[in-house]
Amino acid sequence: MKISSRMVGDVQILALFGKLTIGVGESQLRQAVHDCLEMGNKKILLDLAAVTTIDSSGMGELVGAYTGSANRGARVKLDKLPPKIRDALTITQLISVFEIYDDEAEALESFA
Repeated sequence: MKISSRMVGDVQILALFGKLTIGVGESQLRQAVHDCLEMGNKKILLDLAAVTTIDSSGMGELVGAYTGSANRGARVKLDKLPPKIRDALTITQLISVFEIYDDEAEALESFA
């Protein structure tokens, strides 16, 4: 998995590319979110458009990013979920935990 990072205003956007599965991407996501929080970023948007696969470990990392950030006064939101990821979150009922957007501009406005 690769993660690219960019700032738009005061929102840190982490774009994930590849598999978010055990042993492949979960530790990279954890570290990227941790780095954002350590730099004082309180608004994090995870762009999942290029995530090809997710497993229970990957979903656990999404939840961990959400709860760990919330515990530090930050917010994590999801953007551009591929159908497979949306289905996985729906089946596990985690879809109701996250704020999910299909449009980056709309997601960025939601942090205001």
